[in-house]
Amino acid sequence: MRKLNPNAKGSVLCLVGPPGVGKTSLGKSIARAMGRNFFRFSLGGMRDEAEIKGHRRTYIGAMPGKILGALKRAGTQNPVLLLDEIDKLGVSFQGDPASALLEVLDPEQNSGFLDHYLDMPFDLSKVMFIVTANSTTSIPAPLLDRMEIVELSGYTLEEKQEIARVHVLAKEAERHGLASGLLGISDATLRALLLNYSREPGMRSLQQNIAAICRKIAARIVENPRLRKVVVKPGDLYDYLGPVRFESDVARRTQSPGVVVGLAWTPLGGEILFIEATDVPRRLTAQNGSTGIAAAGSAEIANSFGQFKLTGQLGEVMTESAAIAYSYVKKKTKRDKTARAFFDQNDIHVHIPAGAIPKDGPSAGITMATSLLSLVTGRKARPGMAMTGELSLVGKVLPVGGIREKVLAAKRAGLKTIVLPKRNKKDLKEIPAANLKGLKFVFADSVEDVFKAALI
Repeated sequence: MRKLNPNAKGSVLCLVGPPGVGKTSLGKSIARAMGRNFFRFSLGGMRDEAEIKGHRRTYIGAMPGKILGALKRAGTQNPVLLLDEIDKLGVSFQGDPASALLEVLDPEQNSGFLDHYLDMPFDLSKVMFIVTANSTTSIPAPLLDRMEIVELSGYTLEEKQEIARVHVLAKEAERHGLASGLLGISDATLRALLLNYSREPGMRSLQQNIAAICRKIAARIVENPRLRKVVVKPGDLYDYLGPVRFESDVARRTQSPGVVVGLAWTPLGGEILFIEATDVPRRLTAQNGSTGIAAAGSAEIANSFGQFKLTGQLGEVMTESAAIAYSYVKKKTKRDKTARAFFDQNDIHVHIPAGAIPKDGPSAGITMATSLLSLVTGRKARPGMAMTGELSLVGKVLPVGGIREKVLAAKRAGLKTIVLPKRNKKDLKEIPAANLKGLKFVFADSVEDVFKAALI
């Protein structure tokens, strides 16, 4: 665009993605491709708007703001400025730096940016601003509106394996003083490393683990200088990195009725969730002195049918999804004598493991409904299947966000079939075809489609 119109005002790019996916590296690559100087500074923890717009010179210790300071260090008027961690800006009595950034990041205003220290307009329109964030949820809406969002999702196992083989291994070997050819890590070892120790969506954890291996190899070489090559096999990873951090126990954990795998989005990428439901005989509840049910939004929900308990540190939206799922399954099975007897004689307890981690959002609606129906009917969930989607009270499956991250999380966990809302089918076009290889998708318009696909 600038080749066709050198005076054109460009967009402000906001790179959003989990840690370690290469947002800062991408900014450096853009600067290198454009032949411009590059400067980066972090906005994380910044609470004073004077950090952006400078101090007035009447104050002792006054100095220009970070923006003009960055231009001074970059040594040019048209650098690529990377503003890191914009989602971690703070607010205090000293002002709101996010509001101060509105003038900086608005192409219509920043040609006359006024720094309080300089006290005269300064043209920022020639600067290319790139902003990074882990999530857009904490960015104020007016500031978000001035930026063009570019989402960077996590890497698949195959992509991480290729990046490690081509770039990371040589870089870490050189950094730790290991001569060329001294370190040998096969593709099988890399895959075992990815599956058992580094399942995060970014590359940072994998790089740290490879660095730990290199340090221990360096120590062995110092102790025994005669070593010519050290080959790390999959079975040696325990000696270098200790016990495995991740275990592929999806198949084992879904062998009983009431256990279904769901998909969740987090600022650190997609994750899989296990929704577990079990029945507690009503007579045992009475013997234990269970109290009545509290108001809506608490961990326990009551109605005339009995007791329904939720655990796992769930937010209000997720609690409401569970109540909707309970009501729908209750209505669906009202003509079944066995199901009616089940509800009359038992209380139901739904738990989502990893109880120390807060969870919220509507995406687990159909997963909870499937878990409850599986428990009531005794039908198990199909192995290797995960699902995500919001459930309405009349049984419609509503679209949800974060499809790309959720699909990649399912693939990392070794799942083969994914149930998605029908209206999310268009979101698969954003995922490279290579990442969808080996996956089967079921698109559901109603929760009955989910039950038919998910339960054996």
